Amino acid sequence: MCTHILGVDIAKETFDIALRNEDGFCHTGHFDNSFVGFQCLRQWLANRHVDSVHACIEATGRYGEPLAAFLWADGHAVSVVNPARIRAYGQSRLRRSKTDKSDAILIAAFCVSEPLPHWEPPSAYHSELQSLTRHLDALKKSRTREISRLKSGIRSGAVQRSIQDHIEFLEEQIQQVDAEIQQLVKQDDEHRQQMKLLVSIPGIGPTTAARFLAEVPDITAFPQAKQLAAYAGLCPSHHQSGSSVRKKPRLAKTGNAYLRTTFYMPALSVMRGNNPLLQPLVARLRDEGKSAMVIIGAVMRKLLHIAYGVLKTGKPFDPNYLSGSLGA
Repeated sequence: MCTHILGVDIAKETFDIALRNEDGFCHTGHFDNSFVGFQCLRQWLANRHVDSVHACIEATGRYGEPLAAFLWADGHAVSVVNPARIRAYGQSRLRRSKTDKSDAILIAAFCVSEPLPHWEPPSAYHSELQSLTRHLDALKKSRTREISRLKSGIRSGAVQRSIQDHIEFLEEQIQQVDAEIQQLVKQDDEHRQQMKLLVSIPGIGPTTAARFLAEVPDITAFPQAKQLAAYAGLCPSHHQSGSSVRKKPRLAKTGNAYLRTTFYMPALSVMRGNNPLLQPLVARLRDEGKSAMVIIGAVMRKLLHIAYGVLKTGKPFDPNYLSGSLGA
C-alpha cells in the first residue's frame, strides 16, 4: 500500500499536485501539462525521496491521459475518477473556496477516504478504436448541426451552397471513418467475434456494436449487468423525501456519456415499432403513463443488458429468453 497520495488537478496547459503523506501533510506543486512537465514532476518526487505514490486524477476529457500513462509507466498506482464524485466529496466537507491548489489537496483527501480501482492504459488497438468511434460521433453531430442550419431559413444562395458543400464533405468523412472502424474490428479475432454477437441483437448494427466495444474493452470487468448500466449512467435516479417531495425519476447520467448515447438511436428505433421483441416493454411503460424520455431510457438500459448478456455468455441473441425477461 502506498504511503504517499498524489492528488492531481488537471487542466489543458498545466496541472497542480498535492503530495500527501501518511500524517496528512501536503506538499504542493504546479507543472506544465507536457512531457517536460512530467519529467519535472518525476524529479520533484525524487527530491522528496518518494519512490511510489497512488495518484488520483480527475477524468477531465483527455487532458489527464498522458500524465496517467506516464505515472503508470513509472510504476505508480493510478486512479482516474469521475469529477462528480470529487465535487460531491467537496460539498460534504462544506468546502467554501476553490483554487487549483485546493482542488489538488481535496483530490488527495478523497483518494485517502475512498477505495479506488487502479487504472491501466488502454492497448494501442483499443485506443485507436475508441478514437475512431468518438470521431465518428463528432462528425455526425456536426452534420446534424449543418442540416439544421440549412433548414433554418437562410436566404443567401452562397451560404446555402457552402453549407451543402460542408454537409457533403462531412458525409464523405463519415463513410470513410466508418469503413476504417469496420476494417479495424476485422483485424482482431476477439472483437470480430464480439461484433457478430452484438449485431445478432435486433436494432444493433455494426456502428453501434463498434461504439460499445470501444467503450467496454473488457466485459469481465463488470460482474453484473447493473454495474455496467451504472458505469454508463443508465440507472434511474429517484428523488423522494417525506410525503411531499416526489420528483420524477430520471437517468443518473453520471457515467460514460459515450457508452450511454450508444443506445439512444437504437432505442428510438424501438419506439417507432421497429423491434417487435421490445414492444411489450414499451407498451407496458406507456400504459403506466411514463413519459417518452423515461421509456427511451428504459429501452436503452434493456439493450445494454442484452448486449452484456450476449458478450458474457458468448452466445448470440435468443428472442425466447428475452420474452421472459421484459419486466426488468
